[in-house]
Amino acid sequence: MNAHRNPSEERLLAYAAGTLSPPEAVVVAAHLALRPANDAWVRQLQAVGGEFLNDAAPASLSNDALAQAMARIETDAGESRAPAPLNDMPELPEPLRRYALGPWRWIGPGIRARDVHAPRDGDCRVILLKIGSGRETPRHTHCGVELTCVLSGAYAVSDQRYDVGDLEEADGDTLHQPRVVSDEPCLCVVALDGEIQFDGWLGRLMQPFVRL
Repeated sequence: MNAHRNPSEERLLAYAAGTLSPPEAVVVAAHLALRPANDAWVRQLQAVGGEFLNDAAPASLSNDALAQAMARIETDAGESRAPAPLNDMPELPEPLRRYALGPWRWIGPGIRARDVHAPRDGDCRVILLKIGSGRETPRHTHCGVELTCVLSGAYAVSDQRYDVGDLEEADGDTLHQPRVVSDEPCLCVVALDGEIQFDGWLGRLMQPFVRL
């Protein structure tokens, strides 16, 4: 695997073990849907983990474990659930089609975003980001983790190009300015922890008006 365009091995191991934060797991799942070879490797990791569980000594349950489980089932069965809004983007990878989407919001010239109503983890959430051809984001860094998977189009950071299925990992030590290099707009799914922090005096002027 190309380490620059794929999740780190640590992140893939956490995904396979089910310990990756829900927003990051959504983005990694979208990446794996677009990269069957990586998905096969993760499935191998999950199979190995399953064998370890089979060989592990059984753990004892509390005396009231069954009663608690039955009570939970009865409570869940009695809830009335309103149907979720439909996802209006059938072109998205299957893991993203499971979630309702918020409306598109204007972020800046040629840049729009919409919320993906996937599980959050504190301030970390999932968004779709669409940037027009030839456009670039303001140079910025992050309060926390930012995982970006390209769904269509392509963008570049310095001399590194990200095409469909590629995934970029960024954090508070990353200062970058993605620019779209494809003829079509670039659509990405992003797990974003906290607010992005713009660099320079122009970025600081824009900061109060841009909320992702």
